[in-house]
Amino acid sequence: MTDSSDRPLAVFDLDNTLADTSHRQRFLERRPRDWNAFFAAAPQDPPIPQGVALAVESARECEVVYLTGRPERCRRDTLEWLAREGLPDGRLFMRRNDDRRPARRTKLDVLRRLGRDREVRFLVDDDELVCDDAERAGFAVVRARWTLPSVTLRVAQEREGRT
Repeated sequence: MTDSSDRPLAVFDLDNTLADTSHRQRFLERRPRDWNAFFAAAPQDPPIPQGVALAVESARECEVVYLTGRPERCRRDTLEWLAREGLPDGRLFMRRNDDRRPARRTKLDVLRRLGRDREVRFLVDDDELVCDDAERAGFAVVRARWTLPSVTLRVAQEREGRT
C-alpha cells in the first residue's frame, strides 16, 4: 500500500448513499420540521449495501473521505455509525452547525479544496443537484441511485440547508 497522501480520494456522501434515512423521513414531513429528531435517529440508519460495498472496494486504491451535509453536532454519532458498519477509516467533512447554504454549495466548496492538493477520483452522492454541480466543476461523479429519492429531503436540503 502506498502512502495515503499519494493516493487519490474517493469522496462519499452519507445520507441515502451509505445510510438509509427512510425510517426518519417522517420527522421532515411535519410542520415545523423536527430536525433534532431527524438527526437523533441517524444512529439507527441501516447501511445501504451497494454504497458500503463501493466504499470498501474504493479503499483498495483510494483514500476514502466522507462529505456530508449533516451538521457538525452529529460528528460523534456519525463516526460511531461508520465504525459500527465496517466502513473504511477516513476523514469526515461536515457542515458547520450554523451553515444553511444548500448542500450543492457546501459540498462543492469542500471538493474544490480537496482537489487543490489531491486527485479526487470521484464523488458518490444521491443528490442530483450536488452531482450536477460537481460534474460541471470537472469532478467525476457516481450517482447513488440505490434508494428511492425523497422529495421532502431534497426540498429541505435546497431551501433549509440542513443536510
